[in-house]
Formats: sequence, C-alpha cells, structure tokens
Amino acid sequence: MPSAIDPRKKPASVKVHVTTGEGIDVVWSDGHPSHYDFAYLRERCPCANCKDERARKSESGETAPVQSAAVLPMFKPKLKARRAEAVGHYAIQLEFNDGHSAGIFSYDLLRTMCPCAECAREFRSPEL
Repeated sequence: MPSAIDPRKKPASVKVHVTTGEGIDVVWSDGHPSHYDFAYLRERCPCANCKDERARKSESGETAPVQSAAVLPMFKPKLKARRAEAVGHYAIQLEFNDGHSAGIFSYDLLRTMCPCAECAREFRSPEL
C-alpha cells in the first residue's frame, strides 16, 4: 500500500518561466515559496543516466565535468529550459537547451530539493 503523501509537498501554485529563463517558482500548500533556477534543476536531474553519471563521478572523486578532446567553446549559453510539460498532476518534465529532456521532476522531489535551508533541514537527510 502506498504511503500517504506529505501535504506540504503539494503545490498551491506553479509558474514555469521558460520564456524569460528565470526558472520555476512554486508556492506550496503550506505557503512556503520555492524558486529553482534551470541550471540547479539540470544539475540535479533525476533521470537514470544523470544519477549514474553523478554516482560515477562521486566514486571516482571527480569534481569537474569530464572535458572532451574537442576545443571548448569560449561562450556557453546560459542553461535554460526550451519547454516544460505537466506530467499528470504530480510532476513537471523539462527539455533543457542542452538537449536533455529525460528527467521528470515530481512535486515531492522538488520540495525535497528546495534550495532553502529550512527545507534542507525539514526534508533532506544530512548526506543529501
């Protein structure tokens, strides 16, 4: 039997700012506001490939992204979302301007990964 959903992880309002590139703003049912930059979300993408890549880097002790042998561009455009789509009533799927679109960000996950210290204390274990 599935466990009950924490009512604090239910959004009252969600605004995805694809056009301006500002990120996602969520006001939760308990009134807490959260803001997520697209770069913050892309870094923490929950898809299997991204999780595996983060685990590999963690195991190897890597701190910087792996660089290819190709010449690196002088300018890298700001990471933004090209598109956002609701997934049922429980999540948002983003397509980033780097072409990645596999991650589905559930509202439960978004509240857990809220960047504020209050949510870090309340919803994340110390190792996250």
